[in-house]
Amino acid sequence: MEQRKCEAGRVKRRWVCLVIAVLLWSVASAQIRYSISEEVMEGTAVGNVAKDLGLDKSTLKDRKYRIVSSAADPLFHVNQNDGILYVSRKMDREEICERSSTCLLNLKTVLENPLEIHYIGVEVLDINDHSPSFPEIQKTLEISESVVSGKSFQLQAARDPDNGPFSVQHYKLNQNDHFRLEVKDKGEDGKIPILIVKKTLDREAAESHSLVLTAVDGGKPPKSGEMNILVNVLDINDNAPVFSEDVYSVMLNENAPVGTTVTQVNASDLDDGPNGEVVYSFSNSVNRRLFKLFEINQSTGEIIVKGPIDYEHKDKYEIEIQASDKGLAHLTTEKNVVIKIVDVNDNAPEIEVTSFSSSIPEDSRPGTTVALISVNDLDSGLNGKVIFSIDDDVPFTLSPSSQDKMYSLVTKSPLDREEHSEYIITVVAKDAGQPSLSSEKTVSIVVSDVNDNSPEFLLSPYNFYVTEGNDPGASVFSVKAFDRDETDNALISYHILRDGRERIKLGSFVNINSESGDILALKSFDFETLKTFQFRVVATDSGTPSLSSNVTVNVFILDQNDNAPVILYPVSSNGSAEGVEDIPRNVNAGHLVTKVRAYDADIGYNGWLLFSLQEVTDHSLFGLDRYTGRIRTLRSFTETDEAEHKLVILVKDNGNVSLSATATVIVKVVEPKEAFAAADVKSATNDEEDNNVTFYLMITVGSVSTLFVISIIVLIAMQCSKSTDYTSKYLQETNYDGTLCHSIQYRSGDKRYMLVGPRMSVGSTIVPGSHANTLMLPDRRQISGEP
Repeated sequence: MEQRKCEAGRVKRRWVCLVIAVLLWSVASAQIRYSISEEVMEGTAVGNVAKDLGLDKSTLKDRKYRIVSSAADPLFHVNQNDGILYVSRKMDREEICERSSTCLLNLKTVLENPLEIHYIGVEVLDINDHSPSFPEIQKTLEISESVVSGKSFQLQAARDPDNGPFSVQHYKLNQNDHFRLEVKDKGEDGKIPILIVKKTLDREAAESHSLVLTAVDGGKPPKSGEMNILVNVLDINDNAPVFSEDVYSVMLNENAPVGTTVTQVNASDLDDGPNGEVVYSFSNSVNRRLFKLFEINQSTGEIIVKGPIDYEHKDKYEIEIQASDKGLAHLTTEKNVVIKIVDVNDNAPEIEVTSFSSSIPEDSRPGTTVALISVNDLDSGLNGKVIFSIDDDVPFTLSPSSQDKMYSLVTKSPLDREEHSEYIITVVAKDAGQPSLSSEKTVSIVVSDVNDNSPEFLLSPYNFYVTEGNDPGASVFSVKAFDRDETDNALISYHILRDGRERIKLGSFVNINSESGDILALKSFDFETLKTFQFRVVATDSGTPSLSSNVTVNVFILDQNDNAPVILYPVSSNGSAEGVEDIPRNVNAGHLVTKVRAYDADIGYNGWLLFSLQEVTDHSLFGLDRYTGRIRTLRSFTETDEAEHKLVILVKDNGNVSLSATATVIVKVVEPKEAFAAADVKSATNDEEDNNVTFYLMITVGSVSTLFVISIIVLIAMQCSKSTDYTSKYLQETNYDGTLCHSIQYRSGDKRYMLVGPRMSVGSTIVPGSHANTLMLPDRRQISGEP
């Protein structure tokens, strides 16, 4: 304030001295002087020159009163009519009187005729029409942050074209914490502003400061001008790099591809320039092996995968990262980066099987341990959690063990080697990862045999057919049993089961080979003596203890054609097959002359008899029924026909090698009266003979029929009990008169058995449900091995 008061006093004294000097100069020079402010309008009157100089207004025009000026555009002009001095154009004092404290213009006026020169002084008064201004609107200062308090920086002074009190009177600085302003007065050079540092600078706190320097003049109201000062704080390397995070912890999947960015560390340095440029590197404490797995970008701080990452090898890495600036004496900061490896399901479970033995007995109880199965999965968490499974259709299951990841393979149901002798079990281990991985391992379990199966015969019962007349000592048929066990448990021996009742009988019939089951006939069979018999065969295995089973063997003796037909009628008194028949001459065609009766001890085709006329006197007179043996007339007798006729009848069976017999019938043609008398005599004789013949025939036929019926009943019962395929009915011939029985005959050419009877051709056949006379039966000769 005192300084400002001193400056104001000096200004006032200068103005006083100036006024005194002007007054003295005016008096001395006797010159007219006017004053006018700058910036007045054009045409403004300055003063009445004619009046002040005492000139006659009326002569001004004639005498050409004017202002003499060399300027092309003068500032003033005199009006010749009234002698008043006017402003010709707008005036700018700072333009007219640059850098002058007093702006006084001397005007030369001239009158002609007579010549008269007058000088006029016009002072242009200053007004506050300019604001202070700085040479630069924006000023930039660079000050090191190491500068000490009190350091001064001289600034350029502001300039104001106005003069005196309207010039720059003082400066001011905006409010701030680091700088203050001092003003130094240099007289004519004006007032110089000086910037003083009042507080230590810190570029890291503020790298620049914006200041506003204001210059104010003395006008009322005052005018001012501003200059923006930007103070850039120059850096010194006084800050070490600082990482953006306190802890760096990142998760990285194992098997991450080379080039994968693990993370990016970021450190900042508050310094500037090279002092603030940060480079990254691994610190010297990092194990050199990590250099094969990771690398770091020196500029960006990115940690990049360089080699294979395996969780199973190492699940966590700690890497110390170093951040350094580029200052001359660089500063360094270290930070640990923790890389946690995330397990990826890249390892399939590994299965290990420990078997207790190479086989397990089939009588093992459920729950018997067969093998131990362990698994190892190098992954962790769900990726290492393993679930076991095996096939559902096997009699085994997995039982968890007390130890982790170990299971027992145990039986869950009874075993049967005969059903399944070996199991190939696929053990599947599957982890719970996403996606899951699995592995398989096959376990071979052999089921060892125990003697738990009795021998089983292929058939039950066995039915064998043996043709009579076989060779004694030869194998006639064979039985066969099998045992589902193995080795000695399946080794079978055979024997015939004999009791007290059968020993004598069967001992003379058959024997059996204990190893092969072949049955030998010890004698030649005779169908007419023995048609069927039965015995039991026992099969025993060699196990411990041994098991056995037995089967019934039914033997049927098949007939051969070994008996020739026997003529039952006619029979003469001496036993020859001859007879005489008397018939009346007057009989009609179709008259029954007689009937030839014959018997064959064989059965079937071998006992099926056919009759034929081997020799006859007149073929047109007599006819023979080939099936019944009836002889009938074919026509009536004439007078020319002979009285006696000889008929030779051939009776033969239907065996493969046919056997036959002949009978002779003498037919005598007599008159009716003689015929009646002869018939009476013959009737008595025939009654006696017929009674004897009938008696013997009934005994023979009854015996054969009884044996045959028994054989058929036994055969049908066995076939019905075994299979309906073998069931059949014996068919009855409605036209059969009882001469022959139906019988079963084996046809070697067709390899089959057939039911045959009267009025059947040799080649006829029958299937169940037909109305013919042949019944199809299975050929068991193949089973017995017959050709």
